Amino acid sequence: MKKSNAWALLPIGVFILLYLGLGITFEYALKIPMGFYKVPIILIFLVAILVALLQNRALTFDKKLELMGKGIADKNIITMLLIFLLAGIFVGVVGRSSAESVAYFVLSIFPPRFAVVVIFIVSCFLSTAMGTSVGTITLITPIAVAISVTSGFSLPLCVGTVIGGAMFGDNLSFVSDTTIAACNGQGCQMKDKFRANFLIALPAAVVTLILVLILSLNADIKPIDSKPYNLIHVIPYVLVLIGGIIGINVFLVLLGGILTGCIIMLASGAASFPALLENVGTGIGGMLETSMVAILVAALCALIREGGGFEALLNGIRRLFKGKKAGSLGIGLLVGLMDVATANNTVAIVMANPIALEMAREYGITPKRTASILDTFSCIFQGVLPYGAQMLVALSAVSAMGYSLSAFTVIANLFYPMILLVSSLVFMFLIPERKSK
Repeated sequence: MKKSNAWALLPIGVFILLYLGLGITFEYALKIPMGFYKVPIILIFLVAILVALLQNRALTFDKKLELMGKGIADKNIITMLLIFLLAGIFVGVVGRSSAESVAYFVLSIFPPRFAVVVIFIVSCFLSTAMGTSVGTITLITPIAVAISVTSGFSLPLCVGTVIGGAMFGDNLSFVSDTTIAACNGQGCQMKDKFRANFLIALPAAVVTLILVLILSLNADIKPIDSKPYNLIHVIPYVLVLIGGIIGINVFLVLLGGILTGCIIMLASGAASFPALLENVGTGIGGMLETSMVAILVAALCALIREGGGFEALLNGIRRLFKGKKAGSLGIGLLVGLMDVATANNTVAIVMANPIALEMAREYGITPKRTASILDTFSCIFQGVLPYGAQMLVALSAVSAMGYSLSAFTVIANLFYPMILLVSSLVFMFLIPERKSK
């Protein structure tokens, strides 16, 4: 065990100060659209690593590079990177038209009165199948705006419902980068983490559904026009979802989804072979920044751990949180604060992983429970951030359709993340975890 040294945590403080400070300045002071995402997060991590390299002069520069190399060479990091890339290929292959097919199919078979309820269910399904809340919001928000305008449903309610459903899947999906990061960081099986999460997320989703249904029944609505859809494009999503739930190896699940998607897209004429290869490249490109962040965080954490920073943080948590249940809450608040600082739930999990691993050992919390807490609390915080990608993308989609909406009016309609917090606390403090075999 390294000697406790709070100064070793300085690189994290520098990262938070630069990223959060620049993001708030761009977004709210300079009024730059998507201001938080104009800040190059990789550059900020490099600055934090530079600060860490300048600390601990007892070690030579070569020794510090060696420590960083060992941190990056961890089996979980390599596994995480490979899964990130395969998930990117899968999303690139199946394309967005597949997701739209699901949405319009479901809307075509339900009465207009239940349109917002359908939006929530479709958002939950798509985000679980696709593994991306931002992608789901990008696809479904225009549909939600059209439903609001044509039917008379409240626009903040429709948009908030889409974001809530998107966060449901982001928390559960087997191809979500948050699930991948949490499971590999804690060394647990995805199916075990899914089962632990599902027991928390399902009650929250059901309560949200009931609340949305009550609000929908009180609204004056008009008929809704649907668009053409092709259900054969949904097959790869369904196969990945089923394969993940029954516990097939995640690499085999993703490879099967990619192969099935390629066959369907080529056979149906939805994409030519050159276009399909281009989509694969786009999907991989979408995961490169996340992969690089995982590498840099692993290197940074290795230096902080060597300097005694994690031990200092653990000492502080030990003083504030006593016992297993309080320790679980401490892990949740840790990843939540990381998410507030970075506005990115995947980055927050990757940063919190090594500290959470030490905390889990300290408090006797199982890996699947720890992974579940990390993923759930990161999605809770991310889902309500006014400057998070999910909110900004939703507001941009609304604006692109010629309407204006405030983030804070949407937050008032973000029922799912708030109810998920209550559900998480109930399971954390009132329902004991079953002992692992």
